[in-house]
Amino acid sequence: MQTLILAIIAVVKLQKLKGTHNILHIEAMRKYVIFLLTIQSCLIIKSYSESVIRRLPGYSKDLPFKLETGYIGVGEKEDVQLFYYLVESTRNPKEDPLIFFIPGGPGASALVTFLYEIGPLNFNLDDDLNNLTLTLNPNAWTQMANIIFVDIPAGTGFSYSETKEGWISSNSILAIQAVDFIKKFLSDRPKFLRNPLYIAGISYIGIIVPKITLELYEGNERGDQTAFNIQGYILLSPFTNKFTDINSRLEYAHRIALISDDIYQSAVNSCHGNYVDINSANSACLNSLQSYEECTSHINLENILEPFCDENDPALDCETDFNKVITKWANTKVVQQALNIRQGTIGKWELINNTLHYHQGKNDTLCYSYDIFTSFSHHKELSSKKCRALIMSGDHDLTFPYVGVEQWITSLNVQVEVPWKPFYIDGQVGGYITKYAQNDYSLTFATVKGAGHTIPHDKPRQTMVLTQEWFSSQTYSSDS
Repeated sequence: MQTLILAIIAVVKLQKLKGTHNILHIEAMRKYVIFLLTIQSCLIIKSYSESVIRRLPGYSKDLPFKLETGYIGVGEKEDVQLFYYLVESTRNPKEDPLIFFIPGGPGASALVTFLYEIGPLNFNLDDDLNNLTLTLNPNAWTQMANIIFVDIPAGTGFSYSETKEGWISSNSILAIQAVDFIKKFLSDRPKFLRNPLYIAGISYIGIIVPKITLELYEGNERGDQTAFNIQGYILLSPFTNKFTDINSRLEYAHRIALISDDIYQSAVNSCHGNYVDINSANSACLNSLQSYEECTSHINLENILEPFCDENDPALDCETDFNKVITKWANTKVVQQALNIRQGTIGKWELINNTLHYHQGKNDTLCYSYDIFTSFSHHKELSSKKCRALIMSGDHDLTFPYVGVEQWITSLNVQVEVPWKPFYIDGQVGGYITKYAQNDYSLTFATVKGAGHTIPHDKPRQTMVLTQEWFSSQTYSSDS
């Protein structure tokens, strides 16, 4: 900005000089203006670059929606370059909500959400790998919202760092960078400032989204930023804290008939409700949990109805069709050219960067620290704001079962406005909802019938309609 001001002053002086015969001064001033504007242009390119994408390999026509891709530099040096996909709502982009969506992981690429879950396109998974095609997603959330899909942190998808320091991240750094990204994005996109803003995420990112949301609320209150129209947050299959989420697996396994009454009661009596941090001297508890493990160790955690695949068994191919298809597609040169990827900034594109990705028992790595241990306090603080929350869980998810989610929601001590009841999609039960409300705060908790961990993929229509109804604040029918 200072560079631009200097350039404007120089232009004014140049205009005054034109009436004189001081040719040397005029030429010197002209070169100075060009120099300043060149610097300003470089600075703008560094912090923000964008491209409107009209066609994508695999889709034979012009895209019937507005897609923009680009990079936004975050951090003091803007050395971390975060790649994003912006899809404008096909309904009413000027007024529809703006969703900032972070995939799970950390380390999962935004292309997963864009092409597998809530984005406007899906792969035809029956295609030959050498002739991949895309089709419109009939349940895309972009029919009702503008969505920013972001590769975050550096090392995720197409995002990268220009410095060694920028590759080092953590839950806290990710939250800071996300807020920085949103501020810069909206600064360069004032047309979206009035749109209702929601922060959204899935799986492990559930521990970070509330912190990002809270910081935007508090930034508005401090007045140290452009006022954003932050309205709330959306979480799908969220991780909230290790104890509640992992601890609830045993109770869920009992409810869903994966373990017997005897095994469950033995664990309850001997472990005293703690199935995570176990006293090694408590042999009765250890024996009970061993029985639990024997019953569940070959169950697919993400969807108990799906086949189990042991990734440590070299004889098995655990890579899904989607993983193979998207990895092939995203690493194709013509695809990266179409998306305007900066060549040479990353090596091979990965669906998930496993050096970042969290799993139970994983400690901090050299490049990522899991330094937020619970998001409950952030949820609690948000319950005192003018804030709306939508929390969804699949009722066949053993990764972070709905049982634990319901427990921490209850612990918020927000009054139940609508007790647990079914909601209907196309005349059929789509799942169950409970609504909570307190002053200007409201939370809707929904279990989606038949869905596992990746709710939008498992039950796309139910998830889309549920979200659409929530946005419009329509009352759910208690009958079909």
